[in-house]
Amino acid sequence: MSNPLIDKWNSINRKKFNHIEINLPKLERETIDGVRYYKIPGEEELKRFVSVTSVTSHYNKEKFADWRRRVGDEKANKITKAATDRGTKMHSLIESYLMNEDLPSADPLPKFLFDVAKSELDKIDNIIAIEQSMYSDYFKLAGTADTIANYDGKLSVIDYKSSEKPKPVSWIESYFVQISAYAFMLKELTGIEVEQLVIIMSCENGEIVTYIETDIEKYIRLLVKYVKKFTEDKLKEYATFR
Repeated sequence: MSNPLIDKWNSINRKKFNHIEINLPKLERETIDGVRYYKIPGEEELKRFVSVTSVTSHYNKEKFADWRRRVGDEKANKITKAATDRGTKMHSLIESYLMNEDLPSADPLPKFLFDVAKSELDKIDNIIAIEQSMYSDYFKLAGTADTIANYDGKLSVIDYKSSEKPKPVSWIESYFVQISAYAFMLKELTGIEVEQLVIIMSCENGEIVTYIETDIEKYIRLLVKYVKKFTEDKLKEYATFR
C-alpha cells in the first residue's frame, strides 16, 4: 500500500543525478578469524586481500578498547549498536537518493540525518561508483567505496558518517586513510585520478559538516603506516600459535 508521507517525501526537491559507467570489479567478501577479506580473481588461483576497514579498525583498536573500559561493556555495546543501526539506515537512504530511486521507509532519526545531509548530497553529480568494491595489488588491500563522483565539480571519493555532533578533524584521520585507499585503488585499476577526499557528516544536533582533504598523498603515507602495524601485529599473533 502506498504511504502518502513517503510519496510526498520522494517527490519533493528531488535532484536527478547523472551516472557514468566504468568497468570495476564485483568482489565477494568473507570473514576469517574476525578479519574481513575480499576474494580477488587471479590468473592461476583465487587471492584474498584484507579489507581496508579491518586495517583501519585494527590501528585504532587500543583507543576503542580504552573507551570500552571507561564506559563499560554494556553501555559501549548499546552505543555501538545504536550508531551502527543509525549509520546503516542513513546510508540506505543516501544510496537510494543518489541512484534516483524512491526512498525506502525509514525511522525518524535516519530520515532526519538524511534531511540534514541533503544540501550536501545535492552538490554531488557525475557518479561513477556507489557501494563499489575495488582492490589494490600494490597494497594487497580491498574495500567498498561509498561514492566516487564529482563533489562541487571535483572528482572525489566521498564517505558518509553520522554522529551525535561534529568531530574534530584530528579524530577522523582513519576515515581519510580509508578513503585515500579507495582513491589509490581507483587509479591503479582504471588510471582515473581523484582530486579530493570528502567526508559528509550528518549530526543528531542538526549540524552538517563536510570535511575536505586535497593532500591525498599524505593519507596514502599514513596508510602505509597502518598496513605495517596490521601486518606486524598479525605476524606476532600467528607466531604465538606455532
